[in-house]
Amino acid sequence: MNTRDIAETLAVLFGELVDGSQKSGGYMLNGGDAGLLGSLEKLDAPAASATTQTGSSIAAHVDHVRYGLGLLNRWSAGEQPDPFASADWSASWRHTTVSEDQWRLLRDQLRDEASRWKEVLRSPREIAPDDLRGVIGSIGHLAYHLGAIRQIDRATRGPAEADRRK
Repeated sequence: MNTRDIAETLAVLFGELVDGSQKSGGYMLNGGDAGLLGSLEKLDAPAASATTQTGSSIAAHVDHVRYGLGLLNRWSAGEQPDPFASADWSASWRHTTVSEDQWRLLRDQLRDEASRWKEVLRSPREIAPDDLRGVIGSIGHLAYHLGAIRQIDRATRGPAEADRRK
């Protein structure tokens, strides 16, 4: 199938999660929400490195998302063999602590991968049904990690719907 009929919708939904929503509201986030990148800017390296009871940290979530988006970008560019075939997902969870410089670099790398993926989503292409499920799933996957990050540190949370009406 061709994604021309849904490409802009995919890019808008993904972009809202990454870059935030309009003040008047969004499709996935409450109005005025800063999105993932804006939320991460609120944290310093010690906050990003704080581990949960499961041993993960916000830095680990960010590295995991960055890694996954990097694989998607490589796949979309036609890299052979398929970059998912040799993916080491556990490696992305080992990066639990960061210095201030590492935290800045990790956020920059995430911003770059997310920007590239949003452009891929925006560009119509022929795609197999199974691949389309993965493409759409990337939006849900990002939403999950944004929610997980917001559960770990309240400073990353967006405005409540009631806050928007005031």
